[in-house]
Amino acid sequence: MLNSLKKGINLSVSRFVIIISLANMIIYNIPLYSYTFEHLNIFSMNGILTFCSVLILLFVVTSFILFSIAFIGVKVLKFFTIFMVFANSIALYFIVTYNVILDRTMMGNLFNTDTGEATSYFGIKMLIYVFFLGILPAFIIYKTNIKKQKRIKLLLNSFGILISGIFLMYLNSSTWLWLDKNFKLVGGLNLPWSYMINSLRYKIKKDKKIKQQILLPIGTFKDNKKMVVVLVIGESARATDFSLYGYKKDTNPNLETVKNLLVLKAKSLATYTTASVHSMLSYKGSISDNYEVLPNYLHRLGVYVVWRRHNWGAPTLHVDKIEAFSDLKKSCKGKDCNYDEGLLTNLDKEILSTDKNKVFIVLHTAGSHGPLYYQKYPKSFEKFKPVCKTVDLKECTHQSLINTYDNTILYTNYFLYKTIQTLKKIKDRPVLMIYLSDHGESLGEYGLYLHGTPYSIAPIYQKKIPFLIWMSNKFLKQKNINIKEINTTKTYNPKYVFHTILGAFDINSSIYNKKFDILDSIK
Repeated sequence: MLNSLKKGINLSVSRFVIIISLANMIIYNIPLYSYTFEHLNIFSMNGILTFCSVLILLFVVTSFILFSIAFIGVKVLKFFTIFMVFANSIALYFIVTYNVILDRTMMGNLFNTDTGEATSYFGIKMLIYVFFLGILPAFIIYKTNIKKQKRIKLLLNSFGILISGIFLMYLNSSTWLWLDKNFKLVGGLNLPWSYMINSLRYKIKKDKKIKQQILLPIGTFKDNKKMVVVLVIGESARATDFSLYGYKKDTNPNLETVKNLLVLKAKSLATYTTASVHSMLSYKGSISDNYEVLPNYLHRLGVYVVWRRHNWGAPTLHVDKIEAFSDLKKSCKGKDCNYDEGLLTNLDKEILSTDKNKVFIVLHTAGSHGPLYYQKYPKSFEKFKPVCKTVDLKECTHQSLINTYDNTILYTNYFLYKTIQTLKKIKDRPVLMIYLSDHGESLGEYGLYLHGTPYSIAPIYQKKIPFLIWMSNKFLKQKNINIKEINTTKTYNPKYVFHTILGAFDINSSIYNKKFDILDSIK
């Protein structure tokens, strides 16, 4: 075989396309077959026919597209197939390791992932996948000599396969209902077209958005009284692991001692960061509209707005300051400046530095983002043991994975407690702090890990999120709020954030909806 590779394998375009299509179907689509077997009675006649329909679709679509590329040129075909097997190896690794589905939202997650987060997924297992299923096949393709064929022959071959596929699918028309019902998942597991087509869908949707945000109607302040509002955006925190919500482990020892703290039930509106963050900053609670977001709106009305970030996924911002975590760390003093605590660097001084009476601060935390949960908290917070220290979460016991994740919640509890203690230093003005996680997290339940599962089928662990509100005594007095009258039994969502903050700043605006102001709806 090595001698053959040195000399180069000689194949016609048609044979090359058929071999690559078959190899792609056999090697890279095992998760798709696994899903099909799990959701079909494979030993029934209809189950066998449905599985055959999946195979036919895979082969016909792949071969027809490859024949179409061959029309452009043999070099283009070779380059495309080299890219395909390399990308397939990475995609297969993520599907197998984390049970992800490569739909449009997941591809959006990929394109919005920063370098630091992307490198956290690297490991030996990924390198094995890339080498044996990516680099090695790519080398074989590179060494293959593809003999050109007349375009008429390519045309006949491609349409022959297409017509044959349509005919066979017609004969299997009884399987269409199952394919239609499971199309989203089948499409999200189909390599390479899942990530290629959904990347294109994501790009088209993004390009359709108007570059300039649609401005919201102008608003006015009812008064010029001082007011500070701090919004803490959490990451991948699920309410089920907060002892404040009844979790058996003591993950919130600090917060349980805090007075004037509201613990609200909530569900996210999305399972990935960009959409979730947008939903809490949108006056409609939308995950993707193009209206002016809350920080920009407040800034335009004259509020002093600062966004401190230790995470990605923020919308386009037009505010007074955007402070990166790397810059904040330079002024941070203490041993735990590499963690979310660094966002609190000189926070009280920042608030008092402006001559504006209205101040809005956003702290976008790294929170509990996986898969390397153990890197999200200082060693001193490793209370629950043993812990999981690998990117391949399936290699860990379920208990060690839960322990590691719970340590991140324990640290989030401390971070929020310290944020409140910092805000208590501001004596001359009322202060409101809102904490809401962007979405939850799966930790092996139902075979799922991390987040980003399509919302319609995502488990409650990825949707049920913590929603906490702390108010200073001065805030309660100025707003005349009786904290016991606030409804803590209903389930809220991120839409309430926008209107609650507008209410806190006493803004008169046609878009303000008292119904969604948690602190004013009781009056």
